[in-house]
Amino acid sequence: MEKPESLEEFYQYKFNWLPENLQQDIGHFNVFSMGENSIANPVPARYSRRDFYKIALIRGKNLYHYADKSLELDGTALMFFNPTVPYTWEAACDTVTGYFCIFKEGFFSEKLRGNVADLPMFAVGGKPSYILNDAQDAHVSQIFEKMLEEIASDYPFKYDLLRNYVTELAHYALKMEPSEALYQHPNANSRITAVFTELLERQFPIEAPSQRFTLRSANDFAQHLSVHVNHLNRAIRETTGKTTTTHIAERLASEAKALLRHTNWNISEISYCLGFEEPSHFNNFFKKQTNYTPSAFRIV
Repeated sequence: MEKPESLEEFYQYKFNWLPENLQQDIGHFNVFSMGENSIANPVPARYSRRDFYKIALIRGKNLYHYADKSLELDGTALMFFNPTVPYTWEAACDTVTGYFCIFKEGFFSEKLRGNVADLPMFAVGGKPSYILNDAQDAHVSQIFEKMLEEIASDYPFKYDLLRNYVTELAHYALKMEPSEALYQHPNANSRITAVFTELLERQFPIEAPSQRFTLRSANDFAQHLSVHVNHLNRAIRETTGKTTTTHIAERLASEAKALLRHTNWNISEISYCLGFEEPSHFNNFFKKQTNYTPSAFRIV
């Protein structure tokens, strides 16, 4: 994968200028309105990770590429992007309006206890998009308008208010979910499954051919978690309806698709970094998961 897009690259690409205090401000925050002439460079950003967080309210017909998935949305969406997941979006209509804000982790961690990455929409496997109706669009738009007004003010504590507005956006999105979805780890099986999922996701994204996917089997994870493999398998199956091996294979196939789609690494390099001893083993695995060979998938 290419290296994450930095704040400096973002400002140069979109606006052809840099804020004066960007280098010193590790807790950087900024907010923008999207519309006619609001952004200097309308060309879609490249598919990559960023080294900052982003929250966007986007109206119109758009195609999002998030990790290895593509999602077509028509209407208004509230999107949450974190530094661990590569993404980009393409406008599929002439008029795209809305708002977005960007911030570094230090914007929160320097002032508040806890970590912004702990918010469910920024967590590994969290839901990044929320579809809004007209009333919800109006409410979220008002929050962004308050951000725009505040960041242009000379109020000495404006960044405290801006932190509150970002948190309000997050909680507004979470309240749109069914209440039972917000209760995490109701039992031991759920807790084991959550830790397994975190360990699995922690190995991604693969960013260099020299990086190696090492926890590849149910037994590997069981040893790492200090539980019997039968206990791990039973907990994951009861919680998700899928076997441990299925989860690992699906995530491995997902990363393989992303690497085939978005890097110029050869098949042997991809095979190696995903933990296969021979390219032929990777070919067999990928075809079983997708019905394509790796080479054929690249040209589909």
